[in-house]
Amino acid sequence: MADILKTKENLEKNGFKVHLFDTPEEAAKYLNDEIDGTTVAFGGSKTLDQMGLFDSLGAHNDVIWHWYPKEDSTPNETRYNARYAKIYLSSVNGLAETGELVNIDGAFNRLASVFYGHEKVYLVISKNKITDDYDSAVWRARNIASPLNAKRYNTKTPCVQDGKCHDCNSPERICRGMSVIWKAPMVGDIEIVLINNDEMGF
Repeated sequence: MADILKTKENLEKNGFKVHLFDTPEEAAKYLNDEIDGTTVAFGGSKTLDQMGLFDSLGAHNDVIWHWYPKEDSTPNETRYNARYAKIYLSSVNGLAETGELVNIDGAFNRLASVFYGHEKVYLVISKNKITDDYDSAVWRARNIASPLNAKRYNTKTPCVQDGKCHDCNSPERICRGMSVIWKAPMVGDIEIVLINNDEMGF
């Protein structure tokens, strides 16, 4: 079983600023204290949704999220406009104890925003997403997170039926691109928020 403290240590060795919290409530308070009076965009994440961050941050920031588009905007327009936000929040589909962060996406908006364009990115990651090594992090992203997301969207893909990736050619396939972060970026600021909780997100 992967060790969250060792994971934190390896992420820090890779150049990331890392904060570890015991509960999602503590992590949410930290983010609300850190992010104030600015523009914030969200990448698709059940973890962020379960933490209620869209509402709590929205009380003192200008927030947008394609899961909750404003009345005069579509989800795609919201994704497009997210690039103007100073702060971007998202999560990952797999985090290796050795420090690699793995994400799979369908529209690529989350991958793009995590990589570049915002003043600061926060990746909020719960313990259940941590695996032993890089290969198992990729496996988790493809065979746990992606099938659960496909099921949530009620897609007609084989992974919905048996819970494992078939690398399918379905037109409704939602896993269309994968990113891996090995080290903190040369330009930009990515901060990792770890939560010692096994029941957050996918």
